[in-house]
Amino acid sequence: MPTGVHLRDARQQLFDAAERVLLRDGAGGLTSRAVTDEAGCAKGVLHRHFADFDAFLVELVLDRAAGLDARARTLGESAGTGTVAGNLTDALTGLFGPVPVAIIPLITFRDELRARLREATPGGGIAVLAQITAAVSGYLTQERALGRVSAGADIDSLTLSLVGGGHLLFADRDPGPPDAAAVGKLVTTVLADVVRR
Repeated sequence: MPTGVHLRDARQQLFDAAERVLLRDGAGGLTSRAVTDEAGCAKGVLHRHFADFDAFLVELVLDRAAGLDARARTLGESAGTGTVAGNLTDALTGLFGPVPVAIIPLITFRDELRARLREATPGGGIAVLAQITAAVSGYLTQERALGRVSAGADIDSLTLSLVGGGHLLFADRDPGPPDAAAVGKLVTTVLADVVRR
């Protein structure tokens, strides 16, 4: 690979290349060589911008996790509109998109990445899942305050059920992500006793 290839925004191009590799080859195929090959640059470019490959992965995960913020805001803004189940079905479908679902096993299976993420975001849980959990919990809390979710609803348990169940639905990606009906069934089942009709 030529070393003189200029990357306009090297960090972003490397992140985008890593995302493509991750989606195509899974967490096991994500190596520094695979990323730089995909980006069309020399391996040294990655090490010029990051101390090592795990430092690169930490920044990649934090960058992609921050991308969930807009979807989380949309969910929060939907409080009091539409139906609670409909809003959560739409949100889970967006929040558990292909990139977040691919990142979760990467974090799970790389001990050094998990340790560094804990240092970068103390008390934050597993990046991506933490953002999804915060979004769902915040939304349910808003809906409870509006009276659309019963006052006695256990928001923490509902959130864990929705996020955990959603993750399981989306993690089984063969032959592809679940349809809206499957996600809707999960949401309505979890919320059956707490949503005001």
